[in-house]
Amino acid sequence: MKNRLTYYALTFLTFLAAGCGTGNTKGSQTGTAPSSVQPVSLQQDTFRLQEPFNEEDMLTGDYLTDRLQAVRDNFKRINAIRNWTAIDTVALSESTEGGEARYYYRNGQLEKIVARYYGETFRLRAAYYLLDGQLSFVFEKRHQYNRPLYYDTIAMQENNDTEAFDFNQSAIIEDRSYFENGQLLHQVNN
Repeated sequence: MKNRLTYYALTFLTFLAAGCGTGNTKGSQTGTAPSSVQPVSLQQDTFRLQEPFNEEDMLTGDYLTDRLQAVRDNFKRINAIRNWTAIDTVALSESTEGGEARYYYRNGQLEKIVARYYGETFRLRAAYYLLDGQLSFVFEKRHQYNRPLYYDTIAMQENNDTEAFDFNQSAIIEDRSYFENGQLLHQVNN
């Protein structure tokens, strides 16, 4: 669990540092907007979560219910925002096929980061929700491809294989991590 917390902390700090830099945004919709700038209408995000909790999230017992409620309330508050003061987009190069991170600001405060990574063998989407400037909730959804993107029927035949790349055959892995005051409070992995 400690390794996972270190991973989230480093990833979050990398996003935060990249988003706070100048001149490194690609397609920035408004940049860091002064209060006089009109809000940008949030485009529908295909990665939008409806609820941060699944039934199995609560299997650890009711003792966490009250502590997780603040995370749930913050999640709902952020997802209810339709107009953002600024949305910055930064290109990511940590994976072979690239990716991007979007930083969502409301009245000058960073509220959410949505990152997308693309690779030859996977697609990863991660959403980071903040509460009072600290990490509150992380949701990751990874599609692990059955074969690399370039592995077509010709490659399949050359390798005496029975499968070519098929997105619909991807394994889907979801991780949900809940934080309280910067500390990992609860985690659900499938």
